[in-house]
Amino acid sequence: MSTGATPSEKIDFGACRAITVTCVSEIGWASNDGLMRDIAAGGGMAASQWHMPWREENARGSCSLLEIDGLDGARRRFLIDSGWSRDYMRARFAATGVDQMLRAGEIEAVFLTHEHMDHLFGLQAVLELKPDITIYVPSTFTDDACRFIAGADVPDAHAGNAAPHRGALIRLEPGRVHALAPGLAAVGFDLPIILGVAGEQSLYARIEHKGLVAVTGCGHQGVERIMDFAREHLAEGTQVYGLYGGLHLAPFGPLSPEKEATVREMGKYRLQRIACNHCTGLPAVERMIELGYPVVRGSGRDGSISDLYVGNGDTVTFD
Repeated sequence: MSTGATPSEKIDFGACRAITVTCVSEIGWASNDGLMRDIAAGGGMAASQWHMPWREENARGSCSLLEIDGLDGARRRFLIDSGWSRDYMRARFAATGVDQMLRAGEIEAVFLTHEHMDHLFGLQAVLELKPDITIYVPSTFTDDACRFIAGADVPDAHAGNAAPHRGALIRLEPGRVHALAPGLAAVGFDLPIILGVAGEQSLYARIEHKGLVAVTGCGHQGVERIMDFAREHLAEGTQVYGLYGGLHLAPFGPLSPEKEATVREMGKYRLQRIACNHCTGLPAVERMIELGYPVVRGSGRDGSISDLYVGNGDTVTFD
């Protein structure tokens, strides 16, 4: 189902029993300083990521496995993003069993939240295991990104995909509700983002008798926009009880006064579980904990920066 959403309607995309999210990797890059040097060398935040001299030794990547348990007892799996470094992602797929699931055809699709390098450039590690997997992308993806998916070398960005995609590439329009499975829907947000990227899409899962869980990549669109869309357009949208993923609050260091205010404002949504990671930033997570928010803790293993949040290899279930 793909449907428009107007202020007068609430879109019902069904319900599921539970979702389980495994953090394959939440570490976008090894060094903030190294990342900022590469950005400066490439012309700054307004320049295109496809012409940045990224150093592969600094690349890691963001990727999660979402498993949805239907009311009929069936389990379906989606990979959220594909990381950055191909070698790093191969190792993370092996460590979490994602490689075996891809080979066996147990993951039905890759859901690419947005075009940034740490969510896309590792796609070859997926496609060499399952080249015909379905891929969902925002319709705002650039021609550069689509060529990359189809199989292209990008020497300027020290990136490449030597495993051309052979499956369906489905472009999802922003502002519409796209049902991917009973109880699971995608919604895209059209907005300009740094490094020449536009648009990011998120997932909403509707858990029976509990309400909605929002699942993000980086959350560039902001927590308020994610929550407000649910409240205005989705059935049970006023009951968002969980949140997973990046919130782009302090990805490069300290929490700014503006983002501090955003963290304080999150309290009004009365979330029952917050499993934030990736570009949320440790200072933002620490502030959430100080404010008494229900932050899901992690193990701190496999290279994760802290055990204060869900990190590499950690799993969280919303049921």
